[in-house]
Amino acid sequence: MNAEFSEKARAKLNLTLDVREKTDDGYHRIVTVFQTVDFGDEITFRPADGPLTAKTDLPFLPTGDKNLAVRAAQLFFRETGVAPMGGVIGIKKNIPVCGGLAGGSSDAAAVLRLLNRACGTGLSVSELEKLSEQLGSDVPFCVAGGTVLGEGRGEKMTRLRAMPECGVVILRPDFASSTPELFKAIDSLRVVSRPDTAGMLRAIEEGSLTAVARRVFNIFEAALPRRWSEKVDEAKDALLENGALGACMSGTGSAVYGLFADVEAASEAASRIKGFACFATKTSPALD
Repeated sequence: MNAEFSEKARAKLNLTLDVREKTDDGYHRIVTVFQTVDFGDEITFRPADGPLTAKTDLPFLPTGDKNLAVRAAQLFFRETGVAPMGGVIGIKKNIPVCGGLAGGSSDAAAVLRLLNRACGTGLSVSELEKLSEQLGSDVPFCVAGGTVLGEGRGEKMTRLRAMPECGVVILRPDFASSTPELFKAIDSLRVVSRPDTAGMLRAIEEGSLTAVARRVFNIFEAALPRRWSEKVDEAKDALLENGALGACMSGTGSAVYGLFADVEAASEAASRIKGFACFATKTSPALD
């Protein structure tokens, strides 16, 4: 097998994100509505003699077993019985690192899809999702993406009707949040308001982009230190002032996204917004 194989790793958004009680395993139960966008990292795999490593265009990312994409390949070979291969997993990073956009999880899911195709193993989407649970809570969603209700740690998924296609602008405020610290902050937070998850599900089912955008909500915004929440608010204001129908932080941050009526509106807004790393894209449906 001498060919190079490629796959796109698409970023995810949290249209809603709620954190509930801790479960017996010590993790918090979450309720979230996931959505993929047509923007992501570029993954390649070239088999070769020697160890399996990752090569990225960001020098601070790990290249060995600490890289989730490498662990995904190792898991694939171990669980499918395909003879392990050496080679290089190339990762061209477009998704901001530590932005709440599931960049690492999406890379890992893309490796599973890529190897499933390259090795002819023929695993179904549901089989790949089940396999990927061993890699992290966001990875099962990233296998196929689309519009999904996630519960538990995010791995309990209910596929929803695709939300209306729309333009998206993603901004990256200049801070890196700590997911464990924000979960700790949630435990001591007096929760005043939560996402209207039921309303979001109705809006998606009815195909109303306006209603979807009106209900985007992330409980972690209230748990941010003030110096970071101010930056998130600045990003949201920039999006709304430039025509976003709704704006919200994704995951535990720091990325903030805005939903726009169409791709053209998103592109125009992105060209006007200054002071942030800025990416214009659109929502994308689930993979088959």
